[in-house]
Amino acid sequence: MKRLTISTFLAVALLSGCSSTEKVIPDVPPSDLYSTAQQALQSGNWNNAIERLEAMDSRYPFGAYSNQVQLDLIYAYYKNDDLPLSQATIARFLRLNPTHPQADWVYYMRGLTHMAQDRSFMHDMFNVDRFDRDPTPSRQAFRDFKYLLERFPDSQYDADAKARMVFLKNQLAEYDLAVADFYVRREAWIAAINRCQQVQRLYPDTGAARKSLLLEKTAYAKLKLDKEVSRTEAVIKLNPVK
Repeated sequence: MKRLTISTFLAVALLSGCSSTEKVIPDVPPSDLYSTAQQALQSGNWNNAIERLEAMDSRYPFGAYSNQVQLDLIYAYYKNDDLPLSQATIARFLRLNPTHPQADWVYYMRGLTHMAQDRSFMHDMFNVDRFDRDPTPSRQAFRDFKYLLERFPDSQYDADAKARMVFLKNQLAEYDLAVADFYVRREAWIAAINRCQQVQRLYPDTGAARKSLLLEKTAYAKLKLDKEVSRTEAVIKLNPVK
């Protein structure tokens, strides 16, 4: 008797969920449904827009609005911080529409979603940068924007992509600098030197590269490598920390 009661309760709950969904997303012509989705997008009601766009994607996967629904979902998911869903939709869209006229925008959005993944709670709440976080999303975003510039040199998003690449390059350089500083504080001198040289090799035109020379000099001094200390001092004179 108890099993029957639980089963009945679950069935009612499921039916209630379905009926409530139908109330939220009525069975209307796709043009009407898309119109309400657009209104939600324009007003910044991302959850409302996503519900309607997902309903369209489910009900009319090969309809006249199919590609535009996918593009709208990419943007709505991004604005709603549903970043994995945005990235999954991007991958799906590019797989099915590799030569679409708005492919450059899709690659641009892929870079934005990876950048957004790199936001930390501490930075969002207190505007504090943390360079000890995983830099993988930033590296992927840099590659996304680089690919955009290479494949679509005349894209309207190129200027913004270039600016973001500069920001990302400095962010990644600061991350490696923080790792080098950690090694110095742990007296892991060889590891510190290797990381400093990595900063200088990968990001030579950044402030972090100039700062890394100071850490490298410290590590050489601790290892009593006087020749390397002198060489690093000469490089520091040519590249003073600003």
